[in-house]
Amino acid sequence: MSGHSARALAASVASGAVSAAEVVEEYLGRIDEREHEVHAFNLVTADAARAAAEQIDRRVAAGETIGPLAGVPIALKDNLCTRGVATTCSSKILEGWIPPYDATVVERLAAAGAIMVGKTNLDEFAMGSSTENSAFGPTRNPLDLDRVPGGSSGGSAAAVAAGFAPLSLGSDTGGSIRQPAALCGVVGMKPSYGTVSRYGLIAFASSLDQIGPFSRDVADSALLFETIAGHDGRDSTSIPAPLEPITPRLDRGVDGLRVGVVSELAGGTLEGFQPEVLAQTRRAAEALAAAGAVVADVSVPSTIYGLSAYYVIAPAEASSNLARYDGVRYGHREPGRANTAAMMTASRTRGFGAEVKRRIMLGTYGLSAGYHDAFYGKAQRVRTLIIRDFERAYRDFDVLLSPTSPCVAFPFGAKADPLTMYLNDVATIPSNLAGHPAISVPFGTGEDGMPVGVQVMAPMLGEPVMYQVAAELERASTDGTGA
Repeated sequence: MSGHSARALAASVASGAVSAAEVVEEYLGRIDEREHEVHAFNLVTADAARAAAEQIDRRVAAGETIGPLAGVPIALKDNLCTRGVATTCSSKILEGWIPPYDATVVERLAAAGAIMVGKTNLDEFAMGSSTENSAFGPTRNPLDLDRVPGGSSGGSAAAVAAGFAPLSLGSDTGGSIRQPAALCGVVGMKPSYGTVSRYGLIAFASSLDQIGPFSRDVADSALLFETIAGHDGRDSTSIPAPLEPITPRLDRGVDGLRVGVVSELAGGTLEGFQPEVLAQTRRAAEALAAAGAVVADVSVPSTIYGLSAYYVIAPAEASSNLARYDGVRYGHREPGRANTAAMMTASRTRGFGAEVKRRIMLGTYGLSAGYHDAFYGKAQRVRTLIIRDFERAYRDFDVLLSPTSPCVAFPFGAKADPLTMYLNDVATIPSNLAGHPAISVPFGTGEDGMPVGVQVMAPMLGEPVMYQVAAELERASTDGTGA
């Protein structure tokens, strides 16, 4: 069962061919076998998963209709609030905090019949590209334990890659779903901003954060996206318009679709892209052309400034969002201090890790009097340029193509310098700044046989055509085109 798709598992459970209890036990067994070496989870919720499985089996026996994810195990990034279950953001400042409510996506998963098997590890407060910044230790890439799984949703990517769950959820602020998906050889997707509710997602940068799926194949990704997407009145940025169904488009192929290969990201304009990664992206473009797509290079000039703009905007929003962790209302509090200011300073100093402190200080500086216009204001203007450049590109193309990550999974400690680490997100950040959807699909291998991810980007609310192209890429890769 562990090799089956989420779709097949759900169908088997709903029909009574296999019990949810059997499915859960098999996946918990896989977690028992390898979790000690991978460390995908901050918490494994085995007892709760067994209880949920028993309830689903009783409903099946009673003839009830179960949702589209009936009995399917799922792992949740540990920045998604889960009622009665610790949610830490992999930070000491929230260690042991138990939310009194569920995130909207958690409610929707339960309604669909999915079963949570654990909360996954991440870079603290989702700030990182390797999951080395977790306060509870790093996650290891299941394909090579000496390499990182990517980040910040490294635990969620590793959980799917290791077979601990057929599905998982992560969050993507600058590439934190797509980049670890590429490094772990799974499918990872960031939705259009506002299509998935952020209610119950602990905020990093509110204008950039989005929740999205990890899976082993594109069809499972589409199913999970359809399950969690939709309007939510508790999120003021939630889009009220209904979503077009995705799954019916997966078998349409790409004949006549226009695919633009972003020259700044796939042509070596920016430094740091491994030759093998660029080569696989070109092979992916050739595979789409062979399947009938019209493929050509396209320039999106301002994408080269995306990284700089992001590392002003995101830290500024983080500085504001993380001000609430003061040791007073919830979270870690350092005792025995002379006054409130000393207690808050000590609590935040001990509770936050080095990368989180770095970004809070960057953001506070960028918002400070005398520097706001020079940094934050200018970064927002660059963001507008990126949106306009994408709009121009989408007049001529239905989707855009690029590498997901400049490199394959790298060894632990190889990118200790923060600026070197930040460059991992150079291809993914532009979609976050624009608010557009993007998906990473495994396509061949690169250095040392590690997987390469190819990114398909689409205009706002362009998930249907994006998934249509992603499915064709997956077919081409399975056929051996991505070698």
